[in-house]
Amino acid sequence: MAKKNIGTVSAISPIPAFMATCADKNGNSNIITISYGGIINAVPPMAYISVRDTRYSYHMLKETGEFVINIPGGNLTKETDLCGILSARKVNKWEATKLTPVEASIVKVPMIKECPVNIECVIKHIIALGSHDIFLAEIVATHADEEVLNDKNKVMIDKFKPFAFCYNAQEYWTLDSLIGHYGWAAKEIDK
Repeated sequence: MAKKNIGTVSAISPIPAFMATCADKNGNSNIITISYGGIINAVPPMAYISVRDTRYSYHMLKETGEFVINIPGGNLTKETDLCGILSARKVNKWEATKLTPVEASIVKVPMIKECPVNIECVIKHIIALGSHDIFLAEIVATHADEEVLNDKNKVMIDKFKPFAFCYNAQEYWTLDSLIGHYGWAAKEIDK
């Protein structure tokens, strides 16, 4: 099959879809859907989100230097989409989605109760890239609902079925089928 040059597009898909929460110094909080984000370092554990400077949440991120990554299950796809298309300048996203803010353990930003995994982050660097600024943050705490953990406290995605966003197609897709384990391919070579 021939390859076709489709131009300079962000074609890496799927990418994680999650909701980040942030707050200003007065305690006003917001939810922003993130598809440009994820884990970026192991030691120290770090994550990143990329946000346009025109977004309502942008000033909150810069003002407090904190956010929470809230990883939704497939049951929250509509809420995740709404938080990406609604503007907090016009609507309270907590009320519109009926999501519940709960206190985090370290940062002063609420976590989303309905999300089975919540990752508290403290921003260490902000890098202007062009259309987005990247917020590099240290992970200072991770919370998970007991129902999604195995006996070694590892998050089992089959227990809550997280989903991804396919940027070019503008579609959400589930990620619920195990197809291998880290290092299994090397075992095939040794045979």
